[in-house]
Amino acid sequence: MKASAGLDLFKTPLVLKIAGFTLITLTFFYLGKHWSSNGDQQVLFFSSSPGTSVGVSPNYGKSFNVTALIAQNQTDTVSEPEPTQQPPPPPAKELDRTFGIIDGDGKMSDDFEVGEVDPEVVENWGNETEIDSGAGEGSRAKVKRFELCPESMREYIPCLDNVEAIKKLKSTEKGERFERHCPEKEKELNCLVPPPKGYRQPLPWPRSRDEVWFSNVPHTRLVDDKGGQNWITKAKDKFRFPGGGTQFIHGADQYLDQISKMVPDIAFGNYTRVVLDVGCGVASFGAYLLSRDVVPLSIAPKDVHENQIQFALERGVPAMVAAFATHRLLYPSQAFEIIHCSRCRINWTRDDGILLLEVNRMMRAGGYFAWAAQPVYKHEQALEEQWEEMLNLTTRLCWELVKKEGYIAIWQKPKNNNCYLSRDEGVSPPLCDQDDDPDKVWYADLKPCITRIPENGYGANVTAWPARLHTPPDRLQSIQMDAYISRKELFKAESKYWSEIISGYVRAWHWKQLKLRNVLDMKAGFGGFAAALIDHGFNSWVMNVVPVSGPNTLPVIYDRGLLGVMHDWCEPFDTYPRTYDLLHASGLFSVERKRCNMSTIMLEMDRILRPGGRAYIRDTLDVMEELQEIANAMGWHSALHDTSEGPHASYRILVCDKRLLRS
Repeated sequence: MKASAGLDLFKTPLVLKIAGFTLITLTFFYLGKHWSSNGDQQVLFFSSSPGTSVGVSPNYGKSFNVTALIAQNQTDTVSEPEPTQQPPPPPAKELDRTFGIIDGDGKMSDDFEVGEVDPEVVENWGNETEIDSGAGEGSRAKVKRFELCPESMREYIPCLDNVEAIKKLKSTEKGERFERHCPEKEKELNCLVPPPKGYRQPLPWPRSRDEVWFSNVPHTRLVDDKGGQNWITKAKDKFRFPGGGTQFIHGADQYLDQISKMVPDIAFGNYTRVVLDVGCGVASFGAYLLSRDVVPLSIAPKDVHENQIQFALERGVPAMVAAFATHRLLYPSQAFEIIHCSRCRINWTRDDGILLLEVNRMMRAGGYFAWAAQPVYKHEQALEEQWEEMLNLTTRLCWELVKKEGYIAIWQKPKNNNCYLSRDEGVSPPLCDQDDDPDKVWYADLKPCITRIPENGYGANVTAWPARLHTPPDRLQSIQMDAYISRKELFKAESKYWSEIISGYVRAWHWKQLKLRNVLDMKAGFGGFAAALIDHGFNSWVMNVVPVSGPNTLPVIYDRGLLGVMHDWCEPFDTYPRTYDLLHASGLFSVERKRCNMSTIMLEMDRILRPGGRAYIRDTLDVMEELQEIANAMGWHSALHDTSEGPHASYRILVCDKRLLRS
């Protein structure tokens, strides 16, 4: 009876329903498992770096190369089930750049904490994956490793050492051989300029002001020629600089004190901030100006004393190779509060004063020209005639002889055009035409005319230092550029931007521990990067380069109390090898690659960067792969980092170290 009752229980509709449901569930489970194991739809988590392993869910432990799936043009897309209640994905261009943290539910999350920075690994942050540019169809050929240049090229300056071009010059009587004559394209630099034997890391500033390693600049001609004038001496493995010069044997400090007493209004470090020293020798005049809160620029040609600029740069003094010859110098109008010439061996009165007219163009309205030379104080007939010629010329230029004392004469340039306009008719040199652009300097011929002073006072009315560093100057309004908001707002925004960036570099990369002295900003804008270094207390100077491919902001840079120069990065720079401790390039390559080969610029960077120096390249993602490949081919150690905007930003930072090559 009981057995019959149990059998009837299994025949009830409820039990039949439960059994049927269980059978259907098992069937769907089997089919689902089979579909997920053999179908094409899989969830992929991957990094876009070529050669990187790909984790595939749910097939844990397997790896696939999905480079082909993420082609740059994104023509093929991955079909995935539509997510529910998920945030929208990043734009298509950023899909292959996504990195992040996966939470417990398999979702991308930015909710995480960053711990303390480990100094040992901070330089290894970011993507250091070796780039194989040969991977994938239609890729560029891999850049071959560059070889060392011959030892004879250790001091090579391409545009100033072009012997073939110099031999073809029709005339050299006006100094044409000291000007730029760049090699033709097929003869461009294509190797790594080696350091001298025994090259050592330069001595830090301010010690380098007084002594440098002999092995870094192994040339003794200046010691032989100028040792008796207290310029330079050699002591064992070092050169020493007593601080003297041809006209200031007793030292540059005493000489500067004399100038200050002659004309108190010069006010070094207040009114006078930017000074040009012409024919500078080993730059002791500039070296001692630095301690008075003045930034000097020392220039000289690569002549019989060809290494004088190299000594200046090794000492940590701002300097460039430049010559008064037939072209304008690469600095803007009204750039310098003082232009100084101490026995600089320039005939200022030749060709009706065309070289002094170039001085006049670069000298700020109300600025001073200081001349220390034999015609000032000697009474030989030939020298007295030269003095009279100089007096006559400066009078026609409306310069006022403010003071003549001992062997120094100081003139002041007028602050407006009144004197020029009141001269007798026919007096030469004439005023330049109204449409003359005094800031057009790239391969521009010298002009035999007086540069007009702007009627609105632009350039003359600069704020005293240090306030002028962050005061938007009047000439900001004269820059030819597309500005959709106030130029003053752009100026302030750039300064704030670079101040925050430098703060980040100090925290993350310990920039305060770097021995930065000579710095080159390759695309300077308004000079915000250089201003930020000053604000953060770096004991360095910056050469701000304004590329010819962009707006000419040089007048603004000088009005801020900074140094700068015009340049075309498709050509070599006018400086010696191993000049700079730091090269900074922000947004440069994404612009210049349309005009010139990026490897050309990178090889020039290697030439002018000191062994042990660094390059920080901040640019768009689409140039970074090639730049890192070139850097590696040059033997640099490179690492790619995210910017502070995070991994989805379109910019990256390529940090490069140039290792010391023993030769």
